[in-house]
Amino acid sequence: MKKIILYIVFGISLKCSSAQNVDSLPQMSRFIAGTFADFQVDNLGNIFVLTPDNQLKKYSGSGDSLGVYNDVKRYGKVAYIDVSNPLKILLFYQEFGTIVTLDRFLNNVSSLDLRQLGFYQVTCIGLAYDNNIWVYDALAGQLNKIANDGTVISQTNDIRQYMDSVPNPILVTDQGGLVYLFDPQRGAFIFDHYGGYSKSIPLKNWRHFSVINKTMLGWNGREFLKFDDRMFSEEKKQIPAYYLPALKILIMPDFLYVLKTDGIHVYKN
Repeated sequence: MKKIILYIVFGISLKCSSAQNVDSLPQMSRFIAGTFADFQVDNLGNIFVLTPDNQLKKYSGSGDSLGVYNDVKRYGKVAYIDVSNPLKILLFYQEFGTIVTLDRFLNNVSSLDLRQLGFYQVTCIGLAYDNNIWVYDALAGQLNKIANDGTVISQTNDIRQYMDSVPNPILVTDQGGLVYLFDPQRGAFIFDHYGGYSKSIPLKNWRHFSVINKTMLGWNGREFLKFDDRMFSEEKKQIPAYYLPALKILIMPDFLYVLKTDGIHVYKN
């Protein structure tokens, strides 16, 4: 499945850049109308949308409403939604330094106050492969793995000792036996599962960073981007005009999800 995702990212742009007639236009499978601040799609095809007033809604792959999370005022604005495990949804409220865990029905399961745990400037969090949680504390310059009760399982050294300037990562993702910290101005910083620093990849001005089979994927508003870590090479393919302007694009095995000002457009690949 992961190899299919890579193919689609660049198969779409190659196919569409070579033909401009109506036959080359993609088939729109469905459309979820609304004004959304962000969205994510889990590996079951469920769509999680965040409204401008901080309400989280869940839709099935066919567009049916599956749930709403309305407890929007307690912790401020949601900075990030992690749906890498469909049974364990993480909401990160950066302003209040809080992680809220929801079940698949969007019921509140638990919450963690990161400041009470000694993490005072967390810029990103993400689910670990073992269902624990990665937390990057910029004040200490450390990547931490914590349990659901807040117990620290592992902790890196201050990673700033490996850098020539202070990183400002906005995303941490655990994929393929490696952990990636993504800073849109500097690129990706790569660690093993034990927090050992491996290397950095200079990816500048990337948006919506993801990793499949140790290949990094993103886009910059105009182009699909791919960086092959094994070959240490970057590829760029122009995004077809009919997907633009887009606030966000996600590529999945069977569908392409495009967030625009009027809602989410879902295209069949």
